[in-house]
Amino acid sequence: MFAGSYTALVTPFRDGQVDYEAFEALIEEQASAGIDGIVPVGTTGESPTVNQSEHIDIIKQAVGFSGGRLKVIAGTGANSTSEAIHLTRAAEKAGADGSLQVCPYYNKPSQEGLYQHFKMVAGASSLPLMLYSVPGRSVIQIDIETVSRLAEDCETIVSIKEAGGSSERVNKLVQAVPESFSILSGDDPLTVPFMSVGARGVVSVAANLIPEVIARQVKALLEGSFPEALEIQKRYYPLLNTLMTLDTNPVPIKSALALCGRCTPEFRLPLVGLTAEKTETLREILAKFKLV
Repeated sequence: MFAGSYTALVTPFRDGQVDYEAFEALIEEQASAGIDGIVPVGTTGESPTVNQSEHIDIIKQAVGFSGGRLKVIAGTGANSTSEAIHLTRAAEKAGADGSLQVCPYYNKPSQEGLYQHFKMVAGASSLPLMLYSVPGRSVIQIDIETVSRLAEDCETIVSIKEAGGSSERVNKLVQAVPESFSILSGDDPLTVPFMSVGARGVVSVAANLIPEVIARQVKALLEGSFPEALEIQKRYYPLLNTLMTLDTNPVPIKSALALCGRCTPEFRLPLVGLTAEKTETLREILAKFKLV
């Protein structure tokens, strides 16, 4: 089971290559801030635009830079079952602690197809798997009944990153899965409501920028200190919301890190940087929180 605060890491680029110096510095910040784990090469890590060799090397480097201080849940999902298996086996060989398996996108499988896909990936590796339901990107979601079947039938499927935006769905998931199966929020602004009904942590985009804040909030929630967690939510909501809504993830968070001098504002097409107007909006909110 995975619980606590996990950072969906950006992948820094410089002159068309992965910037491992910036990547290592980012991981060091996570470890120092008390984050429980990192998730390299997920959506926030621009996994669609790194090639397979880069993808595997990023996982290897994340494991090495973490040095056992952080759990590494490698983004190894795909809309091809054979590719997901290949990447997951590579992550296991690299020493990752688990795998994030996104709901297959674009080819729009049925729920039975999703079940067979995840079951096949689970059977191909001994890594613990975290499902990732994100209908905003995948068009479909992993239905609650499918999650329940997978949790019952596959001992290595132990968690789900829930990014459907519904506390009611989290309520229903809690009823449908074993106590040992953990639900994590996939959206920073929804961490408090999701955890209030049974989620056990977050896979956070904002933690790239404010890891200590996210770690402190999740720790407070896990310890039942809801007033402290709610105070953090009230204070940081404008920043969390801006990072989520200003543009397509990971454009706002990587742009924020660039404005703070922690990586370049470099993306791979078809992603592009913020407009001048949106950059100024982001600069203003970062200044408000004394981050620039």
